[in-house]
Amino acid sequence: DVQLQASGGGRVQAGGSLRLSCATSGFRFEDYAIGWFRQAPRKQREGVSCMASSDGTSHYLSSVRGRFIISRDKAVNTYYLQMKNLTPDDSGWYYCAWVYTGGTSWCDVTYFGMTVWGKGTQVTVSS
Repeated sequence: DVQLQASGGGRVQAGGSLRLSCATSGFRFEDYAIGWFRQAPRKQREGVSCMASSDGTSHYLSSVRGRFIISRDKAVNTYYLQMKNLTPDDSGWYYCAWVYTGGTSWCDVTYFGMTVWGKGTQVTVSS
């Protein structure tokens, strides 16, 4: 079974940084896309970043582009979301999710039909 586990959330002040991790297991490495999503209280869930496993193609929500970087470590089957210059608007629960792509170079931060969702990790940014 595909399994995902996000971690690394916490409390930081505005301008600070955090690195989230998404440990993955249960699937072949180049057949899927990973997405990072977040949801704040009383707000809709939004896609933050994604990466196609086949070639590392990545995309970002416009408001985080230049501040967040998605990356991966194949050796430990883990994806990361490095977040810098955080603002209170970045607060919320962050989730990583998985969808099968058949090895294509595809991911889309606006796509919410992910097949497997991990438990979230909470990020709180204070002003």
